[in-house]
Amino acid sequence: MTDVMASARAELLRLRKWPAFWIVLGTWILLNLTFAYLFNYLAYTTGSATRMSNGLPRELLMQQMMPAAVPEVFTQGMAMFGGALMLVLGALAVGSGYGWGSWKTALTQGPSRVHVIGAVVLSLVLTVVALVLVAFVVDTGVAAFIAGTQGQSLALPTAGRMLLGIGSGTAILGMWTLAGALIGAVARGPAPAVGLGLVWVLVVENLLRGVAAIFAPIRAITDHLPGTAAGSLAGSLRTVGGPATPGVLDILSRGESLIALTAYAILFATGTVWLIRRRDMV
Repeated sequence: MTDVMASARAELLRLRKWPAFWIVLGTWILLNLTFAYLFNYLAYTTGSATRMSNGLPRELLMQQMMPAAVPEVFTQGMAMFGGALMLVLGALAVGSGYGWGSWKTALTQGPSRVHVIGAVVLSLVLTVVALVLVAFVVDTGVAAFIAGTQGQSLALPTAGRMLLGIGSGTAILGMWTLAGALIGAVARGPAPAVGLGLVWVLVVENLLRGVAAIFAPIRAITDHLPGTAAGSLAGSLRTVGGPATPGVLDILSRGESLIALTAYAILFATGTVWLIRRRDMV
């Protein structure tokens, strides 16, 4: 455990010194604020229901921008766009070690391979938890500012609702991050891993679900894909009607979604550790 923690601290230091790390995280925070609050606020203040706000009436727009709605709102973009960015982060974190040759050094001169790659997985999980907490705090601050300027209620969500939102966000982004790590290990490089991951998240799963709508036999598979589980968990938090955010679904129940996401996260983490441990670095 001492070796794992020491390696995790070293990996976190590497990530903190890496510009791409902050670019990916900063991009997600910016997109989250833009789509969850900026577009809705502009639609509300101008009195126009546009595609930016999914055509919601003004009263529902204001409801979504209140502090009490943060657990629902900040998870809506995680299923697809947030997940895609975190998949990129996981793929870069693992795949770059092959391109730079740093895996050879770390795995031949440091602790055992299990300790080293286990530390990488742990550092990515800690990064996801920190990102979700930061996003929740930032969204709550922005929502409170909007509520204050518009003379609305500053009431926060209940403690249970907060924990549900934070836990759901961690499960969604954590699963996608570990998926990216596995793809980075399989592809042995960041570029192909990023490309393959984005194609899967943004294209393949959506196409498969479209085929399942007209060919029922494959629905049992498409209903339990990673993106379906992530989208269903985000969808289970919705309380406001109207068109859903892209990637947000209602196929699985909350419990089924959590089970599926946990199983995928364990599978991806175990696969990454096993693959790097067993494979030649050359």
